Amino acid sequence: MTDSNLPQGRDSLTDDLLWRGLIQDSTGLDELRDLLGAGQATFYVGFDPTAPSLHVGHLMQVLTARRLQLAGHRPLLLVGGATGQIGDPKESAERTLNSPDVVAGWVERIREQLSPFVTYTGENAAQLVNNLDWTGEMSVVEFLRDVGKHFPVNKMLAREVVRARLETGISFTEFSYQLLQANDFFELHRRHGCQLQYGGSDQWGNITAGVDYVRRRGAGPVQAFTTPLVTKSDGTKFGKSESGAIWLDPQMTSPYAFYQFWVNADDRDVSRYLRYFSFRSREELEELEKATAERPQARLAQRALAEELTTLVHGERETAQAVAASQALFGRGSLDELAPETLRAALTEAGLVGLDALPDVAGLLKESGLVPSMKEARRVIAEGGAYVNNTRISEVDATVSADDLLHGRYLVLRRGKRSFAGVELRG
Repeated sequence: MTDSNLPQGRDSLTDDLLWRGLIQDSTGLDELRDLLGAGQATFYVGFDPTAPSLHVGHLMQVLTARRLQLAGHRPLLLVGGATGQIGDPKESAERTLNSPDVVAGWVERIREQLSPFVTYTGENAAQLVNNLDWTGEMSVVEFLRDVGKHFPVNKMLAREVVRARLETGISFTEFSYQLLQANDFFELHRRHGCQLQYGGSDQWGNITAGVDYVRRRGAGPVQAFTTPLVTKSDGTKFGKSESGAIWLDPQMTSPYAFYQFWVNADDRDVSRYLRYFSFRSREELEELEKATAERPQARLAQRALAEELTTLVHGERETAQAVAASQALFGRGSLDELAPETLRAALTEAGLVGLDALPDVAGLLKESGLVPSMKEARRVIAEGGAYVNNTRISEVDATVSADDLLHGRYLVLRRGKRSFAGVELRG
């Protein structure tokens, strides 16, 4: 799996990663240039199964793996069947440990989720690996003798997240996580010739411990870099919406909600997100940034990013449905053409109210929360600002019937141009 349109040569790939802001720390840029420019390199990135799905916060690592494979390098995608049972230390408190059976189930789900982003055929075919394969068979004595022997405790204590926990307390279980991750790098180097590890910048301490451990075991040389943590300019956490985390699993976050997350990206953030996540060329991105600056109200960058990522994660059909829904809800397309699951997902995001019976239109506006009172509802209708299924309602005592229900159960209500909500007839 390669792409001739991507940067080639000793400097170009590394320079492209730098231009996109994808390298925050590294073991050495010259060494990284040499490794990535000298031919096919084998690299790895790890994902711990701490939930049944990956979320958009993982996309930085997932798409960087795709980017490196497209440039000709070979990915090892590690899903932590062992490390996922322990968890990297948090600054606040000990993690709640999940049972081995739960973790094993999450491992399989995450392995499946990673599959669409890379290819498993060809000269640089990706490979899925599980660190339980080598960690699970290691005895306590072997771990302490063969791994623990190479880790100075003073260096482990200097790690920021460990230092932050010293006053409140940290278990040996979480303290030892660094050793397990470092051993992963050594085992992947020994078994698969892995020369490069990358991860989020919060993993820099663990990653450099792995680089050092490989050297102490007389192997290498190996290299590493970190990507920056993705932030939002308004101070809120990236990957969160009003309805919670944005997951890659369509059963946990609908494709429509996924699409809307990117469409709603802040103007101050979207150019940075495009560089991080888009596979468009530098020239295309610079043109898109310029067009967006000239017409910010059109949200060209947001829509381009939303369509590209939704297609990559959920496929062309779901993307087309998400685009159609976002247009139809505001009167720029046909609601009848939306699949029931897409319509319900869109209305759930806006606010979906379940009713056992249908009041008149004024009552629907009030029950949906679009207006605070019946008086206000009648005023909005009289002034021509009320819509049911994109049809303007002009009579203050207008009613709806079962024939008006979309897919036999939904109504789309809109007040003015931008405010809409949904009603679902129960039963």
